[in-house]
Amino acid sequence: MTAVVVTGLGVTAPNGLGVQDYWEATLAGKSGIGRITRFDPAQYPARLAGEIPGFVAEEHLPSRLLPQTDRMTRLALVAADWALEDAGIRPRDLPEFGMGVVTASSSGGFEFGQGELQALWSRGSQYVSAYQSFAWFYAVNSGQISIRHGMKGPSSVVVSDQAGGLDAVAQARRQIRKGTGLVVSGAVDASICPWGWVAQLAAQGLTTSDEPSRAYLPFDEAADGYVPGEGGALLVMESEETARARGARIYGEVAGYAATFDPKPGSGRPPALRRAIELALDDAGVAADAVDVVFADAAADPELDRIEAAALTAVFGPAAVPVTAPKTMTGRLYSGAAPLDLAAAFLAIRDGVIPPTVHVSPSPEHNLDLVTDRPREARIRTALVVARGHGGFNSAAVVRALP
Repeated sequence: MTAVVVTGLGVTAPNGLGVQDYWEATLAGKSGIGRITRFDPAQYPARLAGEIPGFVAEEHLPSRLLPQTDRMTRLALVAADWALEDAGIRPRDLPEFGMGVVTASSSGGFEFGQGELQALWSRGSQYVSAYQSFAWFYAVNSGQISIRHGMKGPSSVVVSDQAGGLDAVAQARRQIRKGTGLVVSGAVDASICPWGWVAQLAAQGLTTSDEPSRAYLPFDEAADGYVPGEGGALLVMESEETARARGARIYGEVAGYAATFDPKPGSGRPPALRRAIELALDDAGVAADAVDVVFADAAADPELDRIEAAALTAVFGPAAVPVTAPKTMTGRLYSGAAPLDLAAAFLAIRDGVIPPTVHVSPSPEHNLDLVTDRPREARIRTALVVARGHGGFNSAAVVRALP
């Protein structure tokens, strides 16, 4: 079976723009969570988010793209540019039908859509931009990245909330195994605007805490919901053979993947997260004791935390593997969360260090070896990334260093 590897990373996160800034901030325990500044949140029950500061799209993108793109897409275009640069790829030098784009999306371009709806209500239909026809759409990031870089190979979008980021990477892996030369994959989400905020509140998972250091506390007895964020990561993926032939620097292999769906509530059947983890390990051909670190989904909901902890202890044993959730520094980025965890996993493998889970005092009842407060040095060859989406989606991916 063709080994599919990652050769480039592009990161836009609330605690760092670019791989280096994000990784340095993450290892330093620097949080990007704070009170919302993109609109006045005073009238809403939840007022904290992981916003990306200092991002000026005009500094990175041509002016012609700005009227037709949502903030989400601008962040995604920049992340794709950085990932390709990191991989040493110049798309114009490659066959256009040999490159594809597979992204995930949870919300689409909510901020752009809100602006056009306001124009419709306040000024009339003639003031609604023609770009509204696609700028809000879930697939717009895949489309705009493919147009910008002339990528005419297999492209798609996956919509499964936070699990979608792993599902997109798995779809990219399948396309490469079918013969596509290169795929840009991952996800970037951004919907911190009143319309998007109301939609997120409707899911009833957000914390109402106003204290950033006590707001997002997965596996903590004080857990009462999560903090949303914006951003994510895009990855350049290709076959190991292709990457080695061009002398590329390889972060590691996407070795295993699986997805399951939880049974209907009240059915009496157990949650399916454990099964997703076991299937991903089987797909990678690795035993549980070969996993060096787990990047947790970390819902910060008492029941969901209990389910995840039970799945991990069932597969690995009580406190048998280090677990971390660096997303406590960014908030949950919806479809962008898991690709950012994948990026962190590859960087952890590269540098031999596990990033911390900040502000959390883990509850003993979970029996997890949660890495808190500060980074932990470790020899890391294999990592597991877990992600769940609202409504019952479960996904797991195994990444590892190449020999």
